[in-house]
Amino acid sequence: MERPVAPVRAELWEAWRGGPQVHCYLCAHHCRIGPGGLGKCGVRENQDGVLYTLVYGCPISTAVDPIEKKPLFHFLPGTSTYSLATVGCNFTCSFCQNAEISQMPADQGRVVGKPMTPETVVAGALATGCRSISYTYTEPTIFYEYARDCARLATAEGLKNVFVTNGFMTAEMLADIDGHLHAANVDLKSFSDEFYRSLTGARLKPVLDSIRRLHAMGVWLEVTTLLIPGRNDDDAELRGLAEFLVSVSPDIPWHVSRFWPTYRLMDAPATPVSTVEKAVRIGRDAGLRYVYGGNVPGHSSESTQCPECGSVVMERAGNSLKRDRTAGGRCPECGCQIAGRSEEG
Repeated sequence: MERPVAPVRAELWEAWRGGPQVHCYLCAHHCRIGPGGLGKCGVRENQDGVLYTLVYGCPISTAVDPIEKKPLFHFLPGTSTYSLATVGCNFTCSFCQNAEISQMPADQGRVVGKPMTPETVVAGALATGCRSISYTYTEPTIFYEYARDCARLATAEGLKNVFVTNGFMTAEMLADIDGHLHAANVDLKSFSDEFYRSLTGARLKPVLDSIRRLHAMGVWLEVTTLLIPGRNDDDAELRGLAEFLVSVSPDIPWHVSRFWPTYRLMDAPATPVSTVEKAVRIGRDAGLRYVYGGNVPGHSSESTQCPECGSVVMERAGNSLKRDRTAGGRCPECGCQIAGRSEEG
């Protein structure tokens, strides 16, 4: 495996039955890895019975983004976030939009990036006026040790931390970062285990468990579903997914986004706008108070409506917050509290 930085001893693993295999319990795959082998993520390696992470301090991408791009519409709205990613992923989604970097270790046998310490990451976020750091673009779980160390330093400097995640982490990982993770957007790709197994190489239940755990931890939670025609856009499935979110909290914002053919799923058509509109209706009818259409520029579902009176309280165009009419987090027309986490807390 080609890599630009020295491996760092990983955490959240144990010798398996005395070794030399190791059991990694960072994510819900619970990989058993033999000597010289890699986990499903492609970036955790068993070296002589010790598990190492190959991507610590080695981001492939850093950028300043609007927080709305994550997408997070109810967490520090209108602010900038310092985005960070390494290569690698514990999913093998056939429709991955960032496959060039997420699947690089598996497809090319390479780990690339630029050396960057957690201290440098936090300094970069502060220097660019960001209010948070987002661990995003690929799956933050697979570079957990790096993300956690950045997050602890960020919290000490008054910054918030965000995971944009597939949700396939373990309870042990979430317990380890508790207190330093403030928001998450979980990509709930489908409400079908068969979809997860055939198109992502994973399973549904651990993702649902993570959503429940994150909410119970007090992490601000939003959920995104990419609607793929003929794969996960059935009315009954969408209704079941929405009802699950309502059972956790009706205040969880649900982003339903258009799919465009990409990577290894080129035979599915782009999602009709009418399918996005249908999903928005299903979510609202199920009891979700905030449902948004994504990848539909200029659509009214990009803006936040008061769940009580229907007034537009936060107006958006794409990933840009154009106007925030809330006062103290309340609708200016009827006084309804709009769920979320603002700069004022």
